[in-house]
Amino acid sequence: MLARIVIAACFAALLALLPGSARADGVELAQISARKAEDGLELSFATRFELGRAAVDALHKDVPLYFVAEATVLRSRWYWRDARVARAERTWRLKWDSLTRQYRVSTGGLHQSFATLDEALTVLRGQSAWRIAEPKDLDDSGGYYLEFSYKLDATQLPRLMQIGGLQSGFALSVEQKHYFAPDFTLK
Repeated sequence: MLARIVIAACFAALLALLPGSARADGVELAQISARKAEDGLELSFATRFELGRAAVDALHKDVPLYFVAEATVLRSRWYWRDARVARAERTWRLKWDSLTRQYRVSTGGLHQSFATLDEALTVLRGQSAWRIAEPKDLDDSGGYYLEFSYKLDATQLPRLMQIGGLQSGFALSVEQKHYFAPDFTLK
């Protein structure tokens, strides 16, 4: 019996070390791609997720929800730790406006309003042509890889909701690691 538990634990650890493996908690990364353009490296991604009942209830009680996508481009080095070449982060804010009875998605200085939660979530589930690195940061020597994460950021919830297990209904995240081909498309 103990041998089976040890074997299962070793197998789980090996799966976690595989390149491109995802640790997902309620979010599926449906598509991710990159391409090198004149103005830098562009990333496109699409996710699939549904908000939990606790998150929807909090949203309707005027608690904004924050979604964060992070992309880090690293260059492999055999002689030292891998070098971080570029890092980009994008944050979206989802809020229910009880006065207009609409959902509002904000990023940077841009705002969009939607009649339904599904329409608002469609905007939050993906991004296309997001520039994550400048051309000067990339050379053709190869050995680059991408660390990508997307999550509902529970640290931006009101402090009272962060205490204890109140944020358990807000666990949405995915992390993946992908290697670049020489033309900077993802393998």
